[in-house]
Amino acid sequence: MSHTTNLAHISLRLFLGFMAIRLWDAGALAQENLPAVSLANERIELTIRLQGGAFSGIGLRDGPESLNPLAAMGHFLCLDGFGQPSPEEKAAGMPFHGEASRQKWTASAERSDGNARSVSLRCSLPLAQESFSRTLEIVDGESIVYVKSQLESWIGVDRPVSWAEHATLGPPFLEKGEVVVDMPATRCRVRAEKPGPIPGRLIYLQEFLWPMAPVKEGGEADLRLIPDRKFLDLATCRIDPQRKLGFVTALQLKRRLLFGYLFRREEYPWLMSWMNYTGDARAARGMEFSTQPFDISRRETVEANPMFGSPTFRWLPAKSKISSSFLLFYTPVPAGFSRVDEITWREGKLVIEDHSSGTTIVLSASRPL
Repeated sequence: MSHTTNLAHISLRLFLGFMAIRLWDAGALAQENLPAVSLANERIELTIRLQGGAFSGIGLRDGPESLNPLAAMGHFLCLDGFGQPSPEEKAAGMPFHGEASRQKWTASAERSDGNARSVSLRCSLPLAQESFSRTLEIVDGESIVYVKSQLESWIGVDRPVSWAEHATLGPPFLEKGEVVVDMPATRCRVRAEKPGPIPGRLIYLQEFLWPMAPVKEGGEADLRLIPDRKFLDLATCRIDPQRKLGFVTALQLKRRLLFGYLFRREEYPWLMSWMNYTGDARAARGMEFSTQPFDISRRETVEANPMFGSPTFRWLPAKSKISSSFLLFYTPVPAGFSRVDEITWREGKLVIEDHSSGTTIVLSASRPL
């Protein structure tokens, strides 16, 4: 991967066959001047910044090219807060999207079994009075990273949590006419107007069924696709409540690459799409799976409960811990593969189906959610 190819200083390096975990010092990432952790096997490599804990890049190691699907901001954690804090929280110092993405995380390499490696990450959230830990594991021969997280409360009262995994696509992967986003969503709603330099095309606060959303000019827009013009819209969708597992994928048609996530629907019942189509290098598509529907204050989130019959927040009990898990994958796809209709995990396999072409992709997935 371009994030780590020419780095000179290695403070820790562990190998097992093709498996590797690398911790780089603060001077290693010259472009960002930030410390990072690289977790890799012979198929894929994931890089995580320790300042903020974001997944800054993922690439293929055994394909014809290595194209990072993530935007410059990467996949970062919104915790404990998703969106604008309340006026009182803001006055107390709570930043936009919570503290986690602003904190310095610590990392330690851990040995799993004979064909796997893992790295553990930790950070403290002093304003929220919480601590957060995350373990990432990769298995030899697989195109998957397994992510398990735990949030602990330091206070003696129950509280509603705002927690979002802000996965963000960016150029050159995010290319007009060449990217399709799929998820098993049902009812959706457009977010209220969010001021900005780019107009929105969707009707604010309008409800719709995924993926066809009503537009101001009349008719509907397929939100799976990247539009030809510049637009800024946000819409949230409820993951089908009949499912145990939800997913979201981004398929790069021209390069025949598929990037995606599989998660427990009860832990992340919502997925917000941030559609920041600027037409240049700043373009982004957020695939933000979360405990709440919109990036709004905790107070507004609780007041909105329930939405479409589903909860809009998750409880963190007093002096207790809650957990969540998901996996991310990145893989080439065969010619003709055009969409993702279903993803299932069974018997150590991740099965990805395109019903229109009749194509099925099977990835080894030895660790269940």
